[in-house]
Amino acid sequence: QVQLVESGGGLVQPGGSLRLSCAASGFTLGYYAIGWFRRVSGKEREFVAAISRAGAAIAYADSVKGRSTISRDNAKNTVFLQMSSVKPEDTAVYYCAAGDLVSAAGTLRLNPSFWGQGTQVTVSS
Repeated sequence: QVQLVESGGGLVQPGGSLRLSCAASGFTLGYYAIGWFRRVSGKEREFVAAISRAGAAIAYADSVKGRSTISRDNAKNTVFLQMSSVKPEDTAVYYCAAGDLVSAAGTLRLNPSFWGQGTQVTVSS
């Protein structure tokens, strides 16, 4: 069964850090680019970050650039999202997705083929 499972969400204080993991099962993660997205309650899901199959190409949304790092360990079939200096507006359900990287107007984004179930991140004191 093809599956992506996110973990690492929870309650984080403003200014703190978080590390999300996306573990793949039932397929080889290294065959896909992987992206992180998030959905704030009442809003559309938005792109956060993406990484190419071998990790050579990486893209971030402006809202997280400079305080986030996406990385992958293909041997462990896992992708990570590290975020520091978190803000209340980072509160959302975070999803990982597997797919292909596409370039539009010089910007890399992920065209997702399938998704994980999401993990809630709440930034609050």
